[in-house]
Amino acid sequence: MKKILIVGAGIVGASAAYHLSTQHAEVVLIDRQEPGQATKAAAGIICPWASQRRNKAWYALASAGAAYYPEFIRSLEEQGELETGYKKVGALAIHTDLSRLEKKVELLNKRKEHAPEIGEVELLSPEQVASYFPELSDEYSAVRISGAAKVEGEQLLDALKRVAVTRGVQSINGSATPYIKEGKVCGVVVDGQIIEGDQIVVAAGAWASDFTEPLGKKLQVAGQKAQILHLQSKHMTSGEWPVIMPPSTQYLVPFQDGRFVAGATHEDTDDFDIQPTAGGILEVLSNVLPVAPALNKAELAEVRVGIRPHTPNFMPVIGQLPDHPQVWIANGLGSSGLTVGPLLGKLLSQLVLDHETGWNLESYSIDQIIACEH
Repeated sequence: MKKILIVGAGIVGASAAYHLSTQHAEVVLIDRQEPGQATKAAAGIICPWASQRRNKAWYALASAGAAYYPEFIRSLEEQGELETGYKKVGALAIHTDLSRLEKKVELLNKRKEHAPEIGEVELLSPEQVASYFPELSDEYSAVRISGAAKVEGEQLLDALKRVAVTRGVQSINGSATPYIKEGKVCGVVVDGQIIEGDQIVVAAGAWASDFTEPLGKKLQVAGQKAQILHLQSKHMTSGEWPVIMPPSTQYLVPFQDGRFVAGATHEDTDDFDIQPTAGGILEVLSNVLPVAPALNKAELAEVRVGIRPHTPNFMPVIGQLPDHPQVWIANGLGSSGLTVGPLLGKLLSQLVLDHETGWNLESYSIDQIIACEH
């Protein structure tokens, strides 16, 4: 039986552990509980199809990640996890320029040929928009995408870990460094304790280089600070409302009992500081309040801060670390972490056990983020 060690218990690491827990493998999930872990701060929008990004490899992975969600959530529910934080509520891509929305309808209908999970695509007038999201400013028309969903990262993570541990995955809190014997990575050292393993999966997000640098491999993975606001209003039916996707990179996600999640900033950071800032809060509010003016009266209930991992070309990567075939890396999901993470964890579980994935992963090669050897 292979022993697999997973370093990092965000969405990718937890998904890998969850998928491996059904296989003939011994699994240890190790996490050092970084307070800035991206998954715990995030409220994910599962709607990659409306993206204008032209990178076909990114879109292929993101759309496959979205398509995988219903099956993934169903498997958790079959294990008794009914509170996964996932709900298919649709999305409204809003704009004041009707011609832009018409182009988006065109794009979505074209993509729907290969992605039927997009669901219904319809252009809505401001009056129609109000029936779906009463608090939206009346200057916006929208494209409604019925197949879009939302997911609360922390809830999904907790559900994954509960099932994985129930199935025998060992969960350890601590900081892992490589254990090297005769030039080969044979496991990890966690707080002075050696844990040997056949394969090591490094899913440590923005902190992954801490593990690979002792192996002479510095990863070009930068941290990006995301400040996300939780606003509390009196709209008790908000849990059924669709996600709002404005023309900017900001978003507004309604949850149950009048809670709205607005975000997020995209701040490059070297020091991984996770303190909320006045400037960050102002930026998010300046974007969200003109879109939903009624939220002026909402209470600022919480500010969450996460550090997203980004590669120089904003592409996810997955594969073996050069010169160290026992070490597998998955990284660079950026703001699409909750969309792609569950699928990437599944792919990792197949790769470490030498199972067929059905994917050509050449476009996601680790080589493109190896900075230098020392």
